Amino acid sequence: KVSEEQIRRIQIRETILSHIQRERELFYKGIKVLSLFFIDEVAKYKQYDDAGQSMNGIYANMFEEEYNDIINHLQIKIDEDDYLKYLNTISAVQTHAGYFSIDKKGKMIDSKVGRKETTTDDVDAYDLIMKNKELLLDRNPKRSPVRFIFSHSALREGWDNPNVFQICTLKQSSSETRKRQ
Repeated sequence: KVSEEQIRRIQIRETILSHIQRERELFYKGIKVLSLFFIDEVAKYKQYDDAGQSMNGIYANMFEEEYNDIINHLQIKIDEDDYLKYLNTISAVQTHAGYFSIDKKGKMIDSKVGRKETTTDDVDAYDLIMKNKELLLDRNPKRSPVRFIFSHSALREGWDNPNVFQICTLKQSSSETRKRQ
């Protein structure tokens, strides 16, 4: 027997492992690999305390725990020194970002509840993900460390990125059309 939380953790871990595998294949070709997580509610990625300060939700915590565990136990081949240096310059906290609607107080909210999904409380994350694809694909970790994107729903019509190699759906959906989208 496995709980829903354990299933989500396994999905996150497997997505990170798949991401790392693909990234290792493409790193020396100069291609940046991105992975996308679709989640069922924003609170599982980002939460707010009574003072309005943001903190990780359960999925962000799981991601950072699993990412750190994978990176810390990664078997590096002899010819992968540059890849190891690359990984060591990006922390788990820096390598993921979220794209969500926000309310009038600047808090991330589920798009069904709020306004049309066109922004996020982190303007830099929104600009990076939605407007500045060139920077998002920059492999310089000081300029663009984001490699994993969390979103509540589809990122918007017209957003297409050939560097998204993994899509992980951390939400239930009975609609076949929604799954395909």
